[in-house]
This record gives sequence, C-alpha cells and structure tokens, in this order.
Amino acid sequence: MRRTLTALISHIVLVVALIVTVGVLGVVAANVETTRNEKFTGVLEHNVTLRILENDTAKEQGYLKELLDAFNAEYAEYGIKAVDANMDQYTDLEKGGPFGYGPDVLYQANDALMKYVDGKHILPLPVEKLECADQVEDAAWNAYRATVGNDTYTLGVPVNIQQPLLYYRADLLPDNWEEEWDDDKNGVPDMIENWTDLYRFSQSIRASSGGTKYGYMKSLNDGYFASGYFLSYGGYVFGNGGRDTTDVGFSKGDGYKGAKIIRQLASVMNLECTEDTITRNSYSRMAQGTYFATMTTPDVYTMFVKEMVNAGYTQEYALENIKTVDVPRLPVSGDLEDESEGFKDMTVMGGVNGYAISSYTKAPNAALAFVNFATSYKMIGRRAALLGISPARKDVATELGGLNETINENLAGGTIYVMPSVRALAQVWTPLQTFCAKIADDVLTGKNMLVTDDALKSGLMNVDKQIYDAIHTLGGS
Repeated sequence: MRRTLTALISHIVLVVALIVTVGVLGVVAANVETTRNEKFTGVLEHNVTLRILENDTAKEQGYLKELLDAFNAEYAEYGIKAVDANMDQYTDLEKGGPFGYGPDVLYQANDALMKYVDGKHILPLPVEKLECADQVEDAAWNAYRATVGNDTYTLGVPVNIQQPLLYYRADLLPDNWEEEWDDDKNGVPDMIENWTDLYRFSQSIRASSGGTKYGYMKSLNDGYFASGYFLSYGGYVFGNGGRDTTDVGFSKGDGYKGAKIIRQLASVMNLECTEDTITRNSYSRMAQGTYFATMTTPDVYTMFVKEMVNAGYTQEYALENIKTVDVPRLPVSGDLEDESEGFKDMTVMGGVNGYAISSYTKAPNAALAFVNFATSYKMIGRRAALLGISPARKDVATELGGLNETINENLAGGTIYVMPSVRALAQVWTPLQTFCAKIADDVLTGKNMLVTDDALKSGLMNVDKQIYDAIHTLGGS
C-alpha cells in the first residue's frame, strides 16, 4: 500500500513537472517568436556595416554601386554603411548565416528566399512601414507570404516580376513582312505574335541558310522556360496552389500537348537545344545575326545590347533593333501546324525577385531602412533604367508603360504561374529538364521514340513520379 501511494505521488509530481515544463517551453517559444517580430523597433542602430547580397547583373551594370553610394550618403549621419557582400549571388544563407558569414540583406527570387522560412533564417517584416507597401499588388506580395498557425507573415519585399519574354532582332525581319507575315493586318509581325508563325519562319530561315542560321533558338532543357508549355495546357507543378507536394501535375490536364510543342520547336533547332549551349551563347549569337529570336527574362536586356555593341553596332542601333515582346500565343490544338482551333495566351513560369533580411543580422532596423531605400520609387526606377527589369511597383511600371504594365497585368491575371515558394521545388528541375532534352534529342537524332501522344503522356507521367519520389521516397526536400 505504501509503495502504491509512493508511486502515485511520484507520478503526480512527474505530471505536474511536465505540465510546468511544457508551459515554460511554450512561453519561451512564444517569447522567441515575439522577439523575432519586435526586432523592428524603428530605432536605427548607429555605426554599423550592412552586407548586401545582390545579383551579378546588378554588379556588372553598375547598379549596385550606385545604390550603395546613394544609401550611404543618405544615412552617413548615423554611421550606417552598406557594402557589397562579395558573395556568390546564389549563396546559401542557411549554411553561412548561423555562423556569421551570411549577408544582412539578400536579393533573390521568391522560391530561393522562401526556402529559408522553415529554419527561420529570414525575418518576418513590418511591410506596412515601407514606402512601397501600397504600390505592390497582392499577387506579388503573396509570393512572400507564409502562414504559421493562424498568423500570416510577409518575409520579403518584391522588387521585380520575372516572366519569360521573346527577344528578337527587328532588323532581321523580312523586308516584305507586312505583306507576307501580317495576316491580320494589325501592323505586328505574325512571327512575334503566334508560335505557329514563329515555327514556320524558323523553318524557312534554317532551310534557306543551309542550317547556318536559325529563327527561334532556346535551350529546351531549361525547365523554367520549358514548363510554360505544360502549364498552358492544364499541367501544374504542385497541387493546392503549389503547396501540396504530394500532387505533382505536369502530366495533368492536356499537359502532354506541351511536350508536342517542345518536339516541334526542337525540329527547327540543332542539338545544342538539348543542353545549355544556346542559353550561354544567345546574347552573342543574336548579335551576330545567327539567331533571330530567343526567350529569356526582362532583366538581361542590357546584355543583348552590350553584345550588339561588341559586334560593331552602335548602341543606338542596338537599342532600336533588340526588341522584347510578351511571349507568343499558342495554338489551342497543341500542334504548331494546326491553327484551326485558334490561339490561347501562353501561361509561363515566373517569379518575383525581392529583398529579405537575415535573421542573423545585428542591425535589423538599419537593414529595413536599406530595403525601404532600395525599393523606393527613385531606386526602382533607376534599377529599371539600368537593368531593364519589370518593376513590381505599380507606379513605376505605369510610368514606364508598355511591357511593364503588361507583365503586372499578366501576374494579376494568372498567366504568370509564380514558382511555388517551397523547398521541394528544387526536386522538380532535373526530371523535367531531362525529359525535355530527351524529347529534343529524339527528334533531332531521328530516334523517334517519343512521337505518339501515348508515348509523350507516359513520359510525362514518369516525370511526375520521379519528382514525387525525389521528394517523398528518396528523402528529398
């Protein structure tokens, strides 16, 4: 009886201790989260140095230096100085941050930044304090929002919207394009409006040049750009708006039609489209007139101009003749030789590049001041002028007009499929890119194993399975 009583008392004491411990841990956890959210007091830290991680294009074109110089002049009275972090643009904050090697502020795409949410490597931000808060559409802010429990946090500040654009040489259009390549007589060449016409135009260039010149050229193994063909016909990356990684969907809907489009486009290229050669050489080869057109993002426009100048053209000539337009429309049929069902807008894979603040910074308020400065009307306008970005700020996009407004409208309208901000996205690219390269190789080498709809469907279903297995079966994340 005494042993039983003693055991009962010990059990009660243990339970009480556990309850108290859990309660204390809960308070500690709450305090940690509260501390994270209250780092932004509005009181600037003085005499601090901020390390800023930017992309290579911003460095090469002189924008980062201009931004740092302007910010440092503005905040000199506080002893706050921002410097180039001098790190690779794809530096992994998760690896270096905890040991003090990471940047204070980092600029990357939404999927790259938001992978840091799980380990709490970036800070929730008081975005309502930022000057750009009301000038960025919800669709852009959503790329940086994460829900924890019942609360939704914003962990990044949109700078520019990325979506593929068609780049082409206007001076390489046929002299008679208005008669032969403008069927609807709207004053716009058909080959930059519809993939069917760009496909036919590419066939004619390759044939007439004996295979020394090409129309549309792009590395088809690039999953970011190639994914748009699948997305346009009902495919998707992950279900539930990109959050359900158990539902991989490139083969869903009529996604296989995207594979047919890739096969047809490969037929007007060469084997370089099965790997990265075209991506690496597109700037110089367009400058040399070897390619008529390619597809890439808005922020590299200056690279095409630079290569035109290197090839002997004046900058004025380059600016006049390197053109960018929204991606062409796709045939509803999913066949570049069949326009009978009309055309549809292409849905493209896109993203929202922006700034985040490291959880390991010792100067969060100064870092927030830098982000506010860098996303101001003046600096975003300057970034657009120097780098050719498409601003996420509506006021700057409206002022610039043209494609900048179109891209904002595309994001709001859903024809830009924003890359899911989940870590598992990293497991998507290898299976997808391997399949796209295999399709291109199949047609260009005459293997012809991936010709029928059933073969393409089966191949795409295998892509989905490989992605699922990499995430859930093989321990990927």
